[in-house]
Amino acid sequence: MIEYDAAPSSVASAPPRDIKEAMLRGWRQSCPACGEGTLFRKYLKVADTCPTCREELYHHRADDAPPYFTMVIVGHVVIGGILMVEKAFAPPSWVHLVMWLPLTVIMSLILLPRVKGALIGLQWALRMHGFSGVPDAPMPDPSAR
Repeated sequence: MIEYDAAPSSVASAPPRDIKEAMLRGWRQSCPACGEGTLFRKYLKVADTCPTCREELYHHRADDAPPYFTMVIVGHVVIGGILMVEKAFAPPSWVHLVMWLPLTVIMSLILLPRVKGALIGLQWALRMHGFSGVPDAPMPDPSAR
């Protein structure tokens, strides 16, 4: 059994973090704690610590959420645009491909790191996944019953 030093009551008594500000900092791809340091060391690779304030960032668990939210946003914009252009002008299919394929790729590449940064900012603000200073409790083994 793993034991932790910090008591959960110390986490509950910690001052709240501003969720909106943390998510905006993450959207700008900067550290959710200070807003100065960079969040990513590569395109989507999160830095282990902030180079400015030394906040540990490796706790994040963004996983599949950023691509999912990016696909939802891009899909709504592109499909809505396709439907409007088709209804208004009825262009040939090749025109749709020339317009919407590059837009889909560009929007996805631009939005993905920003959405991931915002989700990391949300996790930091809510003190999720070790951002509270206390490691997450291990999940019980369901086969141990």
